Amino acid sequence: MTTLTIQRTWLKKYRYYPFSYFLKEKFPFKVHKISIHAGFTCPNRDGLVGTGGCTYCANESFSPNVGETIMPIKEQVEKGMRFLKRRYGAEKFIAYFQAFTNTYADIDTLKTRYEEALFDKDIIGLSIGTRPDCITDEVLNLINSYTEKYHVWIEYGLQSMHDRTLRLINRGHDYKAFKDAVLRTKDKENIKICAHVILGLPGEDWDDMMKTAQAVSSLGIDGIKLHHLYIAKNTAMANEYFKGNVKTMKVEEYVSLVCDFLERISPDIVIQRLVGDTHGNFLISPIWDVSKGEVFSAITEELRRRNSYQGARYIPRSTLPHT
Repeated sequence: MTTLTIQRTWLKKYRYYPFSYFLKEKFPFKVHKISIHAGFTCPNRDGLVGTGGCTYCANESFSPNVGETIMPIKEQVEKGMRFLKRRYGAEKFIAYFQAFTNTYADIDTLKTRYEEALFDKDIIGLSIGTRPDCITDEVLNLINSYTEKYHVWIEYGLQSMHDRTLRLINRGHDYKAFKDAVLRTKDKENIKICAHVILGLPGEDWDDMMKTAQAVSSLGIDGIKLHHLYIAKNTAMANEYFKGNVKTMKVEEYVSLVCDFLERISPDIVIQRLVGDTHGNFLISPIWDVSKGEVFSAITEELRRRNSYQGARYIPRSTLPHT
């Protein structure tokens, strides 16, 4: 282990850099995210880019506010604040625009909806989930304007760096679009960038997933969300699963794969998520008889068993071969 890595205070307890630890380092109070459904849709559903959405996507399966009658944003935030204060002792909050594509509207609509969530003095941050092909310079300027007062993230769905995979899962964009969005966002300097990656997508092997790890890390992103591939009801991928064309992982396989992935990304990248999540009765496969906390512990224990950690096999961008 390098001296730099040994000095990282999360190393001994977690062996990776969790978002909760990042928030504790940055803020003197307990901070939690409030998930918001702002009524946006997706260009991969309404016909602008495609129809049907991504083959794995049932947005209501992972976003708790989807599928219900949409409350006004202010009410969603107030409800979330009450719950998080009572359940976790939260003191301050990040307004997280989670469901669907939250930059997919005209600039006035975006400004109105973002600012509806920023009404309370205890809202100290803004996080916006979107697609890399739905970010214009005008929207970036709007989002950047909030960095003067708020801690701001943009979360870009990528899932894989391989265009053949993106076509297979009907993402409706390529890796170049993701790279372009990241580089334009980095020009704003104060916006933090989180990438979403799914491990275990159809047709991908270990090498493919490790190449995604190296690619996203080389772009200098600030955070990452890792998801295991799961099959949800009412999706195109569910049909392929029942035909035997898609397989899911056992928890032991996923834990090992996550550790391999973590070893290959920069130790400066904040891990915002390590495992996918579903709400309600949407899950078809895999059914793991463990809690999310147990998966987190298993990842830490596997890294400890290897005497390894996040970034152990990371190749800095300056030493990567030119392609």
